[in-house]
Amino acid sequence: MWRGGATAASAARALRSRLLPDPIHHPATSLAPIASARTSSSAPSAAAANSVVEEAAAAVSVSQQAGSVSDALRHYGRCYWELSKARLSALVVATSGAGYVLGSGNIVDIAGLCCTCAGTMMVAASANTLNQVFEIKNDAKMKRTMRRPLPSGRISPAHAAMWATSVGAAGTALLAWQTNGLAAGLAASNLVLYAFVYTPLKQIHPVNTWVGAVVGAIPPLLGWAAASTELSLNAMILPAALYFWQIPHFMALAYLCRDDYLAGGYRMFSFADPTGKRTAWVSLRNCLYMLPLGLFAYNWGLTSEWFGLEASLLTMGLTIGALSFVLEPSPKTARRMFYGSLLYLPAFMAGLLLHRLPNEQKAHNLAEKSELNGVLYEADLQDEERARQKCEDRKPSRVQSRPPVAYASVAPFPFLPVPIYES
Repeated sequence: MWRGGATAASAARALRSRLLPDPIHHPATSLAPIASARTSSSAPSAAAANSVVEEAAAAVSVSQQAGSVSDALRHYGRCYWELSKARLSALVVATSGAGYVLGSGNIVDIAGLCCTCAGTMMVAASANTLNQVFEIKNDAKMKRTMRRPLPSGRISPAHAAMWATSVGAAGTALLAWQTNGLAAGLAASNLVLYAFVYTPLKQIHPVNTWVGAVVGAIPPLLGWAAASTELSLNAMILPAALYFWQIPHFMALAYLCRDDYLAGGYRMFSFADPTGKRTAWVSLRNCLYMLPLGLFAYNWGLTSEWFGLEASLLTMGLTIGALSFVLEPSPKTARRMFYGSLLYLPAFMAGLLLHRLPNEQKAHNLAEKSELNGVLYEADLQDEERARQKCEDRKPSRVQSRPPVAYASVAPFPFLPVPIYES
């Protein structure tokens, strides 16, 4: 009985195990409904995850685009900076600003000074860019210029020419608008002289050094013209110093870089002077020309007497460097004179500005202008007074008529006198 009941119970368990799998021995089968339920419940979370991934991909693409724009701006900004020769242009702007201050009266117009410097900077950047556009092949042959934007292919010549044209036109227009036509004309003529005369002349004749000196002497005249609207004898002090200073400066540079200039195809004065004697003598001669400039500045009323002494001492130092170059033409003495010229120019301009006297001609012109304006104002007042008087004279005269006598009012009081009305 017991054995039969046990057999029946075991048969029932076997049948139940076939119909319903044991969760212990078949966990995957037993958890299938639960997994399907979880899958169905996690479908919205998967969609949300997909949307998050899409948003992240969009953010990555936007960041990549922003990065590409910033990289492009950085690339072209660097190319424009190198095409403009920013350090050389800054020196040109400094000389133009010094000329503006020297040409001003007792008060320096800061807004006019800023506009003059900005316009000069743009015109100088345009000239330097055009210089590199015309000298791509030459720059590619020289070690110190082959990494420039045009020879290295970082920017196209058409793009550089477009940049030069736009910035040059903008600078000239700014000078014409904010200063005067004389300053704008000097800027435009200097641009043409540098880009279309000096640049091709470098491959034709050694006289290019003297033409380049004229180009460097014009910016102070530009600044003076922008401040005083005219040019006088006093305006020639700083341009003369710049002209004579550039000769020993570039002679030393041409002597030090003879091989590089020769490889680039440039015709420099030092090529026909293997010993360097003639180059050194030309440098010394132009240093001697600068010796009396400080005395001229004092004698012509541009500066005080202290500048005459300081300028003479500065020029004597540069002259001693040129004399050592004459006595021993070598790269060492040429380099010493070159570095001396780099120190000379800022010291000369600083002394000129420190000891400057107000431009008497500018002050005289302002006084005459104010006096003329006062005279014209008084004349306008007198004309207005005469016109007003004529208008009043033309009006018909109004004679006050005698008011009528009210006799009725006199009748009750016959003893009173009749009132008299004065007209």
